[in-house]
Amino acid sequence: MAAKWGEIAVKEVVSALGGRQISGSPDRLVRGLSTDSRRMVPGYMFLALRGERYDGHDFLAKAVNAAAAGVIVQSDKTIPKELTTNNLVVITVSSTLKALGDLALWWRKQWGGRVIAITGSNGKSTTKEMAASILSLKANTMRSPGNFNNLIGLPLTILSLEEDHKMAVLEMGMNRAGEITRLTQIAEPDVGLITNVAKAHLEGLGDLQGVVKAKGELLRMMPEESTAILNGDDELTAGLASTFQGPIVTFGLGKMNQVRAGDIKRIGDCFQAFNIYVNKERIQVKIHLPGIHNVFNALGGAAIASCLSISKELIAQGLEDFRPLKGRLQIIDLEGGIQIIDDTYNSNPSSLRAALQTIKGLDVKKKGLVVGLGEMMELGKETSRYHFDAGQLIAGMGARYLVVLGEHGPEVIEGACKGGMNITQTQLATNHTEMSDAIKGNVREGDIVFLKGSRKVALDKVVEVLKGYFGVSSA
Repeated sequence: MAAKWGEIAVKEVVSALGGRQISGSPDRLVRGLSTDSRRMVPGYMFLALRGERYDGHDFLAKAVNAAAAGVIVQSDKTIPKELTTNNLVVITVSSTLKALGDLALWWRKQWGGRVIAITGSNGKSTTKEMAASILSLKANTMRSPGNFNNLIGLPLTILSLEEDHKMAVLEMGMNRAGEITRLTQIAEPDVGLITNVAKAHLEGLGDLQGVVKAKGELLRMMPEESTAILNGDDELTAGLASTFQGPIVTFGLGKMNQVRAGDIKRIGDCFQAFNIYVNKERIQVKIHLPGIHNVFNALGGAAIASCLSISKELIAQGLEDFRPLKGRLQIIDLEGGIQIIDDTYNSNPSSLRAALQTIKGLDVKKKGLVVGLGEMMELGKETSRYHFDAGQLIAGMGARYLVVLGEHGPEVIEGACKGGMNITQTQLATNHTEMSDAIKGNVREGDIVFLKGSRKVALDKVVEVLKGYFGVSSA
């Protein structure tokens, strides 16, 4: 690795950014980069990002007081005179967001390891974690932390790569056209995977074809020597194959896929065992997750590993070692035989349907199903219909009680009543406390409590209340 933090001079940063240094020494060494003045480390450069609700330029003094080596600012901003008169390094650029990506691309080229990029409407995070669980058995592997999957988080992840990292598994999210294009430019992936294409982020993309085109930006921007991995069972995803000229691997349940699953068996509530066939080779695996959609996530992880020549033994071990991510169909046993199905990380129509299908298949006898549903965001002009449909789906599951939080809660309740629930079996909550109280007042011993909503609704707060109220089972 040609570049290491602590050994990089300011002049190298300026060159990578295409910026202009207006004060300070070009030979000063830089220990790292930060975009958060609250977490400044002495010797780091502070890059001032402009957002919808904040402007990093308002926190320049705070960063300097925390012993920043210098600041990177936009050339259209007025720079306080005192910043340029005390030998502090000040670099100006036309756009700090673009500069962040440009610096990350430069760093990625300096690093030179293998990059795996994952996008799709559903399953990105779980597939990322499954792939990383496998790859880390072979080599030191970096993965995108949390939701660091956007034009800020992905560059920051790349900039944290060190010489001993050999692989990086990066998640790519988006809510408007062009974002995946830019993320792919920055990451230069060796392997790119699309999990599926579904109705998500319609507000910024217009319709399902807009989603298809946006996800396909990954393939259009990857180098031809890269390998594309596509969900071969998803017609919209498989249809993107024609946009990529390099090698393509498909995964799914269909026999036409190079990586496929068969002989799927459910083991209790939380486990599945199945065979993965990579061409003619069979891998026996067990995962700690229910649901057919998680079989697809495992296949995606296995497909990535096979493209990187990882052995079948490590693929099996990595998948079995993986544990469910918080808020992604996580099963939590409470006292009184109550189970929480925590799927609060995010929600859209297709992921809701998949989650309900998984609950329907749980191999346990329950007295009832209580559902806490949060609003689904960014669905555009069809938002009301999708929420109405969600209510009908929940009623069709035979839910005994439904409580909804969010602006479109009335449409969910209307759909549930149309699907056969009585209005007395439903409640519209105005906050997390009301939802928690409604569930506590209607849950019975042995019930399933299913919680799901878009991230902004933050239903994980309800999960924590219920865990505290009933107590987590130690059995």
